[in-house]
Amino acid sequence: MIRIDAIWLATEPLDMRAGTETALARVVAVFGVAKPHNAYLFANKRANRMKVLIHDGFGVWLASRRLNRGRFVWPGSWQGAQLELSAEQLQALVQFHRCSC
Repeated sequence: MIRIDAIWLATEPLDMRAGTETALARVVAVFGVAKPHNAYLFANKRANRMKVLIHDGFGVWLASRRLNRGRFVWPGSWQGAQLELSAEQLQALVQFHRCSC
């Protein structure tokens, strides 16, 4: 199991073609450093895709999720470039999404 102590959300969109190195560079640009045992979430402009970069203390994991319908309810950059989420907020984000069916 991967240990996650903090969950961070970037409000600016990320190009979903980004691979591990590009996502890691964005983490450093937005958060200053990729801290061990932290997860960093990004969405695309349409908020129908999300990428999560996790630093496990040894390396990084990059996972993605794509919604076939609807979109994630993603905060705007007017709330700042980054937000810290609780585990409950992360669960709500990934389980519930606004449908534009």
